[in-house]
Amino acid sequence: MTNEETAKITGKVIAKAWADEGFKAKLLADPATVLKAEGLELPAGVTFKVIEDSAAVQTLVLPPRPADLSDEDLGAVSGGGGGCWLCGVCLSL
Repeated sequence: MTNEETAKITGKVIAKAWADEGFKAKLLADPATVLKAEGLELPAGVTFKVIEDSAAVQTLVLPPRPADLSDEDLGAVSGGGGGCWLCGVCLSL
């Protein structure tokens, strides 16, 4: 599955959660099951969490440090330009 396909499915899931409180409740309670049912290919052994932001609460996701990057490499990319490994939706916000 390409990043574009993943982003498209993820966008549809977000829109569906905004429009359907029951779907949103299922997504918050059991994200992996819902995401798989919507067509996303999820890596085995990875736990998924969905957190709902609000005007008063915003979430910053701190991804794990890549093992193959030196401190110098990290300094070169610290200005941004990266994206979410799952969908890249955050890049369009």
